[in-house]
Amino acid sequence: MKLARAEQMRQIDRTAIDDIGIPGSVLMENAGQQTVHCLCRYFGEVKGKKIAVFAGPGNNGGDGFVVARHLQQLGAQVRVFLLVGTDRIKGDAAIHFRIISNLHIAVNFLLGPDDLQGLEPDSFDLIIDALFGTGLQRQIEGHYARVIEMINRASCPVVAVDMPSGLDSDTGAVCGVAVKADLTVTFGVAKPGHFVFPGREMVGELEVVDIGIPSQVVAEAGLTCEVLDRESAGQFVARRPANSHKGTYGHLLVVAGSIGKTGAAILCCQGALRSGAGLVSLCAARALNAIFESALHEAMTIPMTGSDDGAPSIKDVELILAALEGKQAAVVGPGLGTADETAELVKRIYQQADMTLLVDADAINILAVEKSALTRAVKAPRILTPHPGEMARLLGKSSLFIQQNRLETARQFAEQHNVYLVLKGAGTIVAAPDGNLAVNASGNPGMAAGGMGDVLSGIIGGLLAQGLEPWSACCLGVYVHGLAADRLAEKGPCGYLAGEVAERVPSVINELLTVK
Repeated sequence: MKLARAEQMRQIDRTAIDDIGIPGSVLMENAGQQTVHCLCRYFGEVKGKKIAVFAGPGNNGGDGFVVARHLQQLGAQVRVFLLVGTDRIKGDAAIHFRIISNLHIAVNFLLGPDDLQGLEPDSFDLIIDALFGTGLQRQIEGHYARVIEMINRASCPVVAVDMPSGLDSDTGAVCGVAVKADLTVTFGVAKPGHFVFPGREMVGELEVVDIGIPSQVVAEAGLTCEVLDRESAGQFVARRPANSHKGTYGHLLVVAGSIGKTGAAILCCQGALRSGAGLVSLCAARALNAIFESALHEAMTIPMTGSDDGAPSIKDVELILAALEGKQAAVVGPGLGTADETAELVKRIYQQADMTLLVDADAINILAVEKSALTRAVKAPRILTPHPGEMARLLGKSSLFIQQNRLETARQFAEQHNVYLVLKGAGTIVAAPDGNLAVNASGNPGMAAGGMGDVLSGIIGGLLAQGLEPWSACCLGVYVHGLAADRLAEKGPCGYLAGEVAERVPSVINELLTVK
């Protein structure tokens, strides 16, 4: 499902109105009518119910006027609470305000704190938020903030029109204060802010409805952001021919693990094997080789000298470069540590590997110190999979900055360094060097546990080994990883292990095959 930023949505609307010739008032009528259809489906018959419509300036308020009219026609007791004077209502919104005025729908003006006296949100059966739509970038404060806080205190359900008021539709950021909706009905195309946290927590259930914008207008809008769902991720899953063999599905090389961190390497290999890679080989220090061989029955190990902490080191570089020959992809980083000898090895592999290389965990921290390695030309695609703290180190920013600017941070870094970036966390983001972005819709808070990222690196690496292009492997890997955790969370919200997530990967891949 494609996502439209605020300016892109404005251009889509302009094209539909100015070039195609669909009147804006018609699109507004359709938006309001579809909103009412959705809320009736979710909350039942509205006849006799007391419903408040909070309307602000602009087209979002106009949508609210249409909602109010259709609710009245269905027998609801509707009151419109308008936060601006009538002189502020312009264009298409003014057309629909005139209609509700002619129908004598009750309109109350909330122009200041005094107008809020005696207004009890709990006296309503349903509240409609039509204060602000997409494109909001300023902070909500003063009287508007008080109204939003009052809406959030209500015990009745809240329906947001297009976007919960107070959310930045491009970033999902809360602009001071925002409406927490039970249902959001958005028009034509979903927005990034519906899926990027914290906005995702404010949206409630999301319905994307058709308001009559021609499909070719959306198709030609150049939308480069999408949400990873069953449909978009499932397109990358292919059925296996009956005459295939292990060589058909590639060979992945993993460079990972050190004393105290053998689990990271094991989980990475398990993720790769469970994703369907034909063969997996792990470069392991001889001191730890017995641990790996006893834990990984289906993977091979390549014993090497290693450093004092049991991680592969620069002394092993020729052996590892030779091992890379004939492999379809490689993963470097899980549990490696950042010792000087290991750091030198990581930089050499990053520069010289001639196949797609996924860089995770300690390898990312090494590159964060030696950023010059990221600017040199490499022989094949590179994928970085940082969590917010690692991303902060790569950029020299704070984790808070990263979390507040996840989409733009990921996009800029991928474009600037010509890499694929998987910015992990709630609503993991995949960014490509060409500017394409994807926001993951799978996953849950139970994944906040050690080892999950190691499994993800293995899953993506395994998909790369099977021949998927970097974008496809990242998108499918991220979605499958989250979906496997979602299936485990059905039995309990937390306490499941990263290894259990790896074990569920085959079944969720099969799920995606069955929906094709």
